[in-house]
Amino acid sequence: MNKDQSSYRQIVKATSIYGGVQVIQILINIIKSKFIAILLGPSGMGIAGLLTSSIEFIQSLTSFGLKTSAVKDISEADASKNELRISIKIKVFRRLVWITGLIGACVTLIFSSKLSELTFGNQDYTYAFILIAVTLLFNQLSDGQKTLLQGLRKIKLLAKASLYGSLLGLITTIPLYYFYGIDGIVPGIIVTSATALILSWYFTRNIPLSPVKISARDTISEGRDMLNIGFLIGLNGLILGGISYIVKLFIGRTGSVDDVGLYTAGFTLINTYVGLIFTAMSTDYFPRLSALSNDNEQSRSLINQQAEIAILILAPIIITLMIGIKWVVILLYSSKFLPINDMILYAALGMFFKAASWSIAFIFLAKSASKLFFINEIFFNTYFLLLNLAGYYWLGLTGLGIAFLVSYVLYLIQLYFVTQKVYQFTFDQSFIKLMLLQVCMAFFTLLAVKLTIPLVAYIVGGILMCFSMYLSYRELDKRINIKNLINKFLGSQSER
Repeated sequence: MNKDQSSYRQIVKATSIYGGVQVIQILINIIKSKFIAILLGPSGMGIAGLLTSSIEFIQSLTSFGLKTSAVKDISEADASKNELRISIKIKVFRRLVWITGLIGACVTLIFSSKLSELTFGNQDYTYAFILIAVTLLFNQLSDGQKTLLQGLRKIKLLAKASLYGSLLGLITTIPLYYFYGIDGIVPGIIVTSATALILSWYFTRNIPLSPVKISARDTISEGRDMLNIGFLIGLNGLILGGISYIVKLFIGRTGSVDDVGLYTAGFTLINTYVGLIFTAMSTDYFPRLSALSNDNEQSRSLINQQAEIAILILAPIIITLMIGIKWVVILLYSSKFLPINDMILYAALGMFFKAASWSIAFIFLAKSASKLFFINEIFFNTYFLLLNLAGYYWLGLTGLGIAFLVSYVLYLIQLYFVTQKVYQFTFDQSFIKLMLLQVCMAFFTLLAVKLTIPLVAYIVGGILMCFSMYLSYRELDKRINIKNLINKFLGSQSER
């Protein structure tokens, strides 16, 4: 097996492992939401949602983006094979996690009455915020343990920690909702957070560390890069949240509250069910790229490999979604949500450009180019917001889908120009060819769905889907030798 084939296989392996976990976690969340809806009713679901959203918002403010920024430092130390260096980075990171977790918990405790007023319009939930303050510490600690596993590229252990944590959280919270009703919401949130922490500690207990003593000054010195880039990542996340809020506010005032719900449902479908591919891939991709960050040529090669695999996996999924968009929307929501079909079609086409730009964008984080990362994101966020507002104003919900597509086309051009100038990055011809072929097939599928009767759309779309699946299979086989993997798997099964 050559070096490139090994690299491609690692990408596919990591994606399949963590992608499978993501799918199961989505199902667990659906089941959990169903139980909350049945056992607690709309009001209970609303209370649980508001408390959870409040926790997530406070954590985004106080965590300094450590669960993303620290991956680079840990993976670089791990690549050096220097046990002392690895131990120093891990110890510094753990200290920062404790500090930021305690800050989050203290902020929640101190402002519990204000949080109750802001969230619920009264102080009735002050005691609830006091109790769930501890989950800010628990969540930060468990995220920290998972970050260690990601940075050290222990993907199987990370997958187990995430999956078992979700399962145990489901099993322990349902009885609380059943026996205590709405009064079980706060204990349920605490128990879910505690079980995730216990399991994350369990799966990181055997990480070998050399005994090192680190002063407070050394902690600040070693952790400065983590905090700097983490702060900008967190700030960018807040800006994105602000953009989402402005867009929803604009839709609500220019159009209707119904359109806000339709917009939310459409992009939940795109970002959750299609976007999980990105989450699955980034789990191993970011630490691998960070370990190679000092070598522009190796970084360029890995980015191209990641982009190719992303397109090959996404293309058949996107084309299938386009063909069956009506039935997918009815299955996941109801016929009342069919007005989002066109919006999803254009947004789905935009996912190709998001995949390519997403593969490049990690280079800024991998190289600790925090200012360059933030400037690029500011530019993107600006035209993304303006295009969304203009798109909805002129074309309604469909305009939001077109805005998503155009934004990511521009973002890809922007990133390519910047990284070519700064890091001498270029796309391989093999990627450009794959991208053009798959995008063209998706575009013609979109035209068939929009401009023809359903029967013709199914026939044309079905043919294009088959071509896309064949192309993806053929190109994946060239890169990872699928037939050989299947034969090995079947051989190992027959020996049992």
